[in-house]
Amino acid sequence: ADDLSDALKKLKITTTDSTADSLEGCLDCLLQALAQNNTETSEKIQKSGVLQVFASLLTPQSSCTAKVANIIAEVARNEFMRNPCVDAGLIPPLVQLLNCKDQEVLLQTGRALGNICYDSHEGRNAVDRAGGAHIVVDHIRSLCSKTDPASEKLLTVFCGMLMNYSNENDTLQSQLINMGVIPTLVKLLGIHCQNAALTEMCLVAFGNLAELESSKEQFAYTNVAEELVKLFKKQIEHDKKEMIFEVLAPLAENDVIKLQLVEAGLVECLLEIVQKTVDSDKEDDIAELKTASDLMVLLLLGDESMQKLFEGGKGSVFQRVLSWIPSNSHQLQLAGALAIANFARNDGNCIHMVDNGIVQKLMDLLDRHVEDGNVTVQHAALSALRNLAIPVVNKAKMLSAGVAEAVLKFLRSEMPPVQFKLLGTLRMLIDAQAEAAEQLGKNVKLVERLVEWCEAKDHAGVMGESNRLLSALIRHSKSKDVIRTIVQSGGIKHLVTMATSEHVIMQNEALVALALIAALDLVTAEKDLENAQLVQILHRLLSDDRSAPEIKYNSMVLICALIGSEPLQKEVHSMAFLEVVSKLRSHENKTVAQQASLTEQRLAVES
Repeated sequence: ADDLSDALKKLKITTTDSTADSLEGCLDCLLQALAQNNTETSEKIQKSGVLQVFASLLTPQSSCTAKVANIIAEVARNEFMRNPCVDAGLIPPLVQLLNCKDQEVLLQTGRALGNICYDSHEGRNAVDRAGGAHIVVDHIRSLCSKTDPASEKLLTVFCGMLMNYSNENDTLQSQLINMGVIPTLVKLLGIHCQNAALTEMCLVAFGNLAELESSKEQFAYTNVAEELVKLFKKQIEHDKKEMIFEVLAPLAENDVIKLQLVEAGLVECLLEIVQKTVDSDKEDDIAELKTASDLMVLLLLGDESMQKLFEGGKGSVFQRVLSWIPSNSHQLQLAGALAIANFARNDGNCIHMVDNGIVQKLMDLLDRHVEDGNVTVQHAALSALRNLAIPVVNKAKMLSAGVAEAVLKFLRSEMPPVQFKLLGTLRMLIDAQAEAAEQLGKNVKLVERLVEWCEAKDHAGVMGESNRLLSALIRHSKSKDVIRTIVQSGGIKHLVTMATSEHVIMQNEALVALALIAALDLVTAEKDLENAQLVQILHRLLSDDRSAPEIKYNSMVLICALIGSEPLQKEVHSMAFLEVVSKLRSHENKTVAQQASLTEQRLAVES
C-alpha cells in the first residue's frame, strides 16, 4: 500500500520532468496493485487525481503509452470509474492512439475504450464525439483477412469495443450499420470460425445489431445465413448453440433471410435437435427443444420459406412437423399446431391438409387439453382449425368431421385468447353453411355465452368476435328459431350497438342481421329493438356524411322493414326521416340514390 501511495505521488509530479525508467516503475507498481485488488486500487487512483495526469502520458511517442492505456482499461472495469475517466479528458487522446501502428498500444487502447463504453452513456457519447468508432471499423476491415494470433487478438478486442459502444443504443447501432460494419463482421465470421473468442465476440456484435430493421436489410445482402448455419453445425456445447440461436431469432424475422436460412439447411439442424432432446428432462435439452421448435415456426411465417418446406404436402419437413402433434411434449404439440396454422395460409395448402386427415389430428390434440388443458396449445390448435376452415370446400368437410362439437367443448374457457380463436373458428365454419348456422344458432348455451362475451369490455377482440358470430348465425341461417333464441338470450341490443361500430364491416354485418330479424320475425324482436333505440341510431347513420355508402343503403333497407311494426313506425315518423332520405336521392352512389327513392316512397305511403 505504501508503494502504491509513493507511486501515485511520484506520478503526479513526474509527468514532465521524470525519466522514462522511474515512470515505468510507478506504472508497474499500479498494475501490480490493480491485479491484487482492482476496486480498492481504482478508488485510490481516483482520489489521487492521477487520472488527469494520464491524459498527458497518452502520446504515441512515449514508451509508457501501452502501460497507461492498460491501467485505464483495468480501472474502467469498475462502473464508478467510467465517468471519471471521461471527465479526466482521457477519451480524445485514447482515440488518437487508435491511429498508431504499435500492436500492444492498439490492443490496450481498444480495451480501455471498450471498458469505458460498457454500460456508460457518457463514455459512448465521448467516443462518438471523438470519432472513435470509425477508426475501429477501419481497423477491423483492414485486419479482417489476417489469421495470425496477434491480429486475431486485436480483432477480438475491437469487436468487443464496438459491442460495448453500441449495446442497446439504436442511434449508435444505426451509425455502425451506416458505416458498413455488417458485411465486414459476416466476412470475419467466415474467415475466423476456428477462433472461439473472436467468433463469440462477432456473434454478440451481431445480436446487438440484428434487432434493428435496417440491419436486417444489410444482413440479407450477405451470406450470414450460410455462415451461421455452418457454425451452428459445429457446436456441441449448449451455451454456444444458444448464442447462435439468439442471433438467428431476430434475423429470421426478415422474410428474405428466412428463405436463405431454409436454403442453408437450418431446418435439418433444428429437426435433429428436436429429435435428440424430445425425451430428455435435462434443463439444457428442454431449453434447446423450445428454441429449436419456436425457430422452426418462425421460419414458416415467410410465404416463400413456408411454401418451400410444404412441398405440395409431400415435404419431409411437413411430415416431421405433423408427427409433433400427437407427441407427449406440450412444447412440440404447440409448435406442431402453430406450424400447421402457418402452413394453412393459402387455399391450396388448406384443402390438401384437410383432405389428408389433419383435422382429426388437431381434434385429438384438443381433446387431450379439454380438462385443465394447456392454454397455449388450445389457442394454437384452434388457430390452425380456423385457418383450415377458410376455403369454401373445407367447411362442410370439417363440419361433418365434428369440428364444431370439438370446438364447443371450450365454451367454458375463461381465457380470452382461447375464447377469441373459438369464436373465429365457429364463424369461419358457418360461413354460407345454413344448416350448421341454424344448429349452432339454436344452441342456447352457445348463444347465452356469446351474449355474455358481447359485454367483455376488457377484451375488445372477444367482444368483437362475439358480436360478429351472433350476426353470422342469423345471416347464414335465416332462421326464425335462431332469431327467437337470440331474442330470448338478450342478444338484440348487442346487434344494435354493433351497428355503431367503428369498423364498416361490422356495422354492415349488424345491419344485414337486423334487416333479416325485421323481415322474418319483427313481432318477437320489436320490444328489444325499441329499447335499444335502433330507430335513433339509423337516423344518425343516415344523417352522418361519414357513413359509408353500404351503411346508408342497408340502413334504408332496415327502415323499410321496421315500418311493419306499429311502435317502430311511430318512432320513424316522429324523427323526420323523409327529409334525410330525400337528400340521399342525389347521392353519388347510384345504389344508395335508388334505395333512397324507394325508401322515400315507402315512408310517404305509410304516413
